[in-house]
Amino acid sequence: MKKGTLRKVLHYAGKYRGLVFLSLILAVVTAALALYIPILAGGAIDLLVGTGDVDFNKVMAVLLKMLIAILITAICQWIMNKANNVITFKVVRDVRAEAFDKLQTLPFEYLDKVQTGEIVSRIVADIDLFADGLLMGFTQLFTGIVTILFTLVFMFYLNFRIAIVVVALTPLSLIVARVIADKSFKLFKLQSEARADQTSFVDEMIGNLQVVKAFAHEDDNMEYFDEVNEKLEDASTRAVFVSAITNPGTRFINNLVYAFVALFGSFVCIAGGMTVGGLTIFLSYANQYTKPFNEISGVVTELQNALACARRVFDLIEEKSEEKDKDTAPEKFNAEGVVDISDVSFSYDKKKKLIENLDLSIVKGQRVAIVGPTGSGKTTLINLLMRFYDVDKGSVKIDGYDIRDIKRLDLRDNFGMVLQETWLRHGTVKDNITLGRKDFTDEEIIAAAKATHAHSFIKKLPDGYDTVISENGGNLSQGQKQLLCITRVMLNIPPMLILDEATSSIDTHTEMRIQRAFNKMMKGRTSFIVAHRLSTIVEADVILVMKDGHIIEQGNHETLLNKKGFYYELYNSQFA
Repeated sequence: MKKGTLRKVLHYAGKYRGLVFLSLILAVVTAALALYIPILAGGAIDLLVGTGDVDFNKVMAVLLKMLIAILITAICQWIMNKANNVITFKVVRDVRAEAFDKLQTLPFEYLDKVQTGEIVSRIVADIDLFADGLLMGFTQLFTGIVTILFTLVFMFYLNFRIAIVVVALTPLSLIVARVIADKSFKLFKLQSEARADQTSFVDEMIGNLQVVKAFAHEDDNMEYFDEVNEKLEDASTRAVFVSAITNPGTRFINNLVYAFVALFGSFVCIAGGMTVGGLTIFLSYANQYTKPFNEISGVVTELQNALACARRVFDLIEEKSEEKDKDTAPEKFNAEGVVDISDVSFSYDKKKKLIENLDLSIVKGQRVAIVGPTGSGKTTLINLLMRFYDVDKGSVKIDGYDIRDIKRLDLRDNFGMVLQETWLRHGTVKDNITLGRKDFTDEEIIAAAKATHAHSFIKKLPDGYDTVISENGGNLSQGQKQLLCITRVMLNIPPMLILDEATSSIDTHTEMRIQRAFNKMMKGRTSFIVAHRLSTIVEADVILVMKDGHIIEQGNHETLLNKKGFYYELYNSQFA
């Protein structure tokens, strides 16, 4: 799984291969100069410990070369770090953009199944942690590997016997790093999952704070949050503890290597096989050879966290998108409003049946009311009409076209929806009515607001239609929010309407006046009205009574009352 994730990361980085190549070249230059400096230092030492007078001119020349090498190394490192930063944040930008693009194409069943906070955690927190690990990897991994390779070449050139001692002890450091890395990957994965649980819970609580306070659920929430928080603390502590062992473990091995080199090299010096300056160079190389192992081991443990986070993001990106529109779909679909539902079966959970063998024919301009107890399938029927979900069996046709053969955008353009849940965004009242479209005049907007009786409260706002409201409507009442959503549809009335408890938050007096506006709006348009308050649908042409996914009664208000069946019981239960 880690290899697959790493391949995906490298695929994204491959788009910036020019910068990657520049970083590699600079890593080579930096490593070469870093290894050249000890040679200069060793030469200077030999000039100082030799017999006779010290040639300070030669020593100064060597020191000048060292200064120039150090300056060039510093400049190369700065440019390399800059390139690595650009690569990292371009990759992160691309991954985050692709994850957000995927969010636009995910089917509703995924969004219903996965918590909002979980998705937010993947797109924000996980990608940030992925960036941190990736940046460290680009910054230290290239330089470390190049330094190790170059150091080996130089050490074998200077004294192959001491170099063999160094190489023989190297696997110990690699084994320690590998064992710890495997363990830390699993722990960092648990940490990411615990963090997502916490984010989901906090997101849910913020969005439903009024409900929490209304039911005095604060203590229970604090108790649950403490559990989630402790779970995250435990996962984080274990992950950090295990990853923190890597550096001291590899340092211990590296210090052993350094000690062996010093001991073995001293004997070689005494035997005359190497100068003091040469031993100094070798000790510097031994230190430089082992140092990247410390850095790489730190990078590897950090990469475990990054890859664990990246895996969760890639899981989101690789989720199956909703089925694409067919190439044979008509370019532009303008509905008349004839709807045929034939032998339709559908359920959210395939183990639990909901709608079975549903048949329904609706002519143009009919007002169809859908009533029934909670869970009977009323809103599900609306979801199928809008193609938020596709049917499991059968077909839904509009004007003879199976809706699966119509582009989703065109299909939904033919419906105007007013739901019980309101959707408002940060912006002016006018923007929330027009949804940012510029092709409506102020007169048209005000006329629509007057028709829904929203104008009276809008003009009382500080800046009228230019008043900025916060996300979800801010301090507007639920009824005022719903009036804005009704105004939105009234402004541009499509051929078909869906009113799902559209006036549930509005007072009875205003509802009666809006109902008259609705009647005018629905004239000549196929309309679907989902209602619990049966007083609002007495004038519907057809009332569908649903129960357990089936239409058990069908007819107008008077016909259904005369049948004295389920509708009769529902109606009288509200007015008895």
